Amino acid sequence: MAENKKELPPKAEVTVNGNLENGFNDNPLMPWFGMDIGGTLCKLVYFEPKDITNDELNSENIRRYLTKNSAYGKSGHRDTHLQMNDVSIRDRRGTLHFIRFPTSEMGNFLSLARSKGLTNLGNIVSATGGGAYKFEEDFIKEVNMKLAKYDEFDSLIKGMLFVEASSRTECYYWANPTDDTLCAKVNYDFSNPYPFLLVNIGSGVSVLAVHGPQNYKRVSGTSIGGGTFLGLCCLLTGCNTFEEAIELATGGDNTHVDKLVRDIYGGDYERFGLPGDLVASSFGQMNSRDKRSKVSREDLARATLVTITNNIGSIARMCALQEKIEKVLFIGNFLRVNPISMKLLAYAMDYWSKGTMKALFLEHEGYFGAVGCLLQCNEVTPQS
Repeated sequence: MAENKKELPPKAEVTVNGNLENGFNDNPLMPWFGMDIGGTLCKLVYFEPKDITNDELNSENIRRYLTKNSAYGKSGHRDTHLQMNDVSIRDRRGTLHFIRFPTSEMGNFLSLARSKGLTNLGNIVSATGGGAYKFEEDFIKEVNMKLAKYDEFDSLIKGMLFVEASSRTECYYWANPTDDTLCAKVNYDFSNPYPFLLVNIGSGVSVLAVHGPQNYKRVSGTSIGGGTFLGLCCLLTGCNTFEEAIELATGGDNTHVDKLVRDIYGGDYERFGLPGDLVASSFGQMNSRDKRSKVSREDLARATLVTITNNIGSIARMCALQEKIEKVLFIGNFLRVNPISMKLLAYAMDYWSKGTMKALFLEHEGYFGAVGCLLQCNEVTPQS
């Protein structure tokens, strides 16, 4: 594929009912939002300024509601542990708040927003992801807000670089990922990042080779991602949420489901350096009626998680080899509350590369697209 080297326009273009309108003016009124509306999860970033001007008092009710609560309705949550204080955006200092809810609950979200007076603000929301197109008319109809739509990958990279530059503890790796007694998160200095491979794990997976803020290309991807994990877990175990699926997987044992190298060879396959505990066939034991009768919901969830993660790790490693890149950055909401996958990826990248490749992770995982939207609407360039 050709590389994406884009100069972003100084103004957003807002499409409303097929007509092109001007984007944000030089001094957009509060509230400032950025949204990444994915296939499974919607991520919302809200900027709360330290000082509210008289012109911005009309947004006080929204500000109080968003900042005084950590739960919104039945499915909306503010990740208070990710809150970023004293951040500068468009010469305003304030706090970034991070909110998420299932995309399937968009109707309820808009109803809640309308009940809190969002329809009276007549503002524009910066948005990315497929939902920015899918729900555009709903935003206009339900809350009188227009969507300024931005490219998904431009937003992702811009938001990631801004957040990482704003917090030097953002990037980390897992040391000793297979030893529970020694395993630990270790901060990683990402101040000299390029080149790096960016593996974004959402409903599906996209892999980008990044050589600069506006110099990147999509080198691969797969439809088998976080949405696959949740969908299969719902079918196999009867769970209903990502959190429930991860909780089940935490208590499971995938070796009751998968066929390992030792199940085939009786031990290690030394000639090719394949350890006996390596998965040789995902769900390979489920062709036995006796094995199926003994397997638990937890085992099935764990096997599903291991299958998806191993596939992503394999694709990432092959892309890194192809692009001759040693730093591989894994992000996306699939990794939220999911240390199992992070440690599997950390081990796999280190083991199969013989220590030449490192799996890196970021604290804000799935919110970078939403942050990037907010920055582009307000013309902010990340500072290194």
